[in-house]
Amino acid sequence: MLKAHFDAFADYNAWANQRLYDAASALSDADYRADRGAFFKSVHGTFNHLLAADRIWLRRFTGEGAAPDRLDAILFDSLGALRQAREAEDRRIIAFVEGLDDARLSSVIKYRSISAPATPIEQPLASALSHVFNHQTHHRGQVHALLTALVGRAPELDLLFFQRLTMPKPA
Repeated sequence: MLKAHFDAFADYNAWANQRLYDAASALSDADYRADRGAFFKSVHGTFNHLLAADRIWLRRFTGEGAAPDRLDAILFDSLGALRQAREAEDRRIIAFVEGLDDARLSSVIKYRSISAPATPIEQPLASALSHVFNHQTHHRGQVHALLTALVGRAPELDLLFFQRLTMPKPA
């Protein structure tokens, strides 16, 4: 059951990211980059943060891939290049989750945080993976609010909406 839960969240994550990037692509470059008071300032800064954080976590989970050493790293300056990297990272997340089994989900990972590297951390993989998906939702909500303020609307991102689109209909 836990495995199916994470499979669904990996798919939802990619779907929600695609919808936000579609909406952001309609913004002017000035609006896309403007500091609107979000934690990572702009849509651009928040998108870069989400990609940076996912790369950091996947490196912790797999030992593979490039990972920045800053949570506010600007990995890509153009929306187009950032979107391509986001889509690749979402495919990577989906593949990672698809390869998990109950034993791996129950395993413990060891890492050091970016903000407090002196303190080693041990955490069950399942709880860390839950954090990754929750973190995405948190910051996508910030982008959603920015889009609403900028253009008066933002795409539907509720998990329930995704489930209604993707779940098989009862017989």
